[in-house]
Amino acid sequence: MGYIVALTGGIGSGKSTVADAFARLGITIIDADIIARQVVEPHTPGLNAIQAHFGDNIIHADGTLNRRLLRERIFSHPAEKTWLNALLHPMIHQETQRQISEATSPYVLWVVPLLVENQLQYKANRILVVDVSRETQLQRTMLRDKVSRQQAEQILAAQATREARLAVADDVIDNDGAPDNLASDVARLHAQYLTYAAQAAAQEKSE
Repeated sequence: MGYIVALTGGIGSGKSTVADAFARLGITIIDADIIARQVVEPHTPGLNAIQAHFGDNIIHADGTLNRRLLRERIFSHPAEKTWLNALLHPMIHQETQRQISEATSPYVLWVVPLLVENQLQYKANRILVVDVSRETQLQRTMLRDKVSRQQAEQILAAQATREARLAVADDVIDNDGAPDNLASDVARLHAQYLTYAAQAAAQEKSE
């Protein structure tokens, strides 16, 4: 099992920007959101099971998942959300493990937006939180997603609090500042993670 650094942060914190900076240093990025989409692509067992459960209208004419309709279904029926999670979470976990096992970089960066919400912090060796102020989150979310302040506040309210994320953090990147600061923070952490990964690998060999 390789050394895993989990990267998390609230909406608008800049997780993708930080992940891209690690990728430029040659680190394998494993993105939970991308995997969650992959397991419900056309002709996958995941999408076939969703279609069988919810009916044919949950699929667009082009064979892709009607995400809006699915969100509406599970939002109004908690039992359906439980069913969907029971279906998809094992598939997502299996694909995540596969990608980790095939990674060739000294450590992997596992990007998990809902790390705290889904209690996944115990599945990583190290937790890196990208932290910004609430106001920065709101402004970036409104700008990126073209939503009102009220809608942005509702999105934030549905996520783990800033305090809850910081409580599980081993490392924190403050992304409220200038982009130059971000690059130096990533370079510093990258050097640390290379050391930790080498130490973990050496310990594993000696056991």
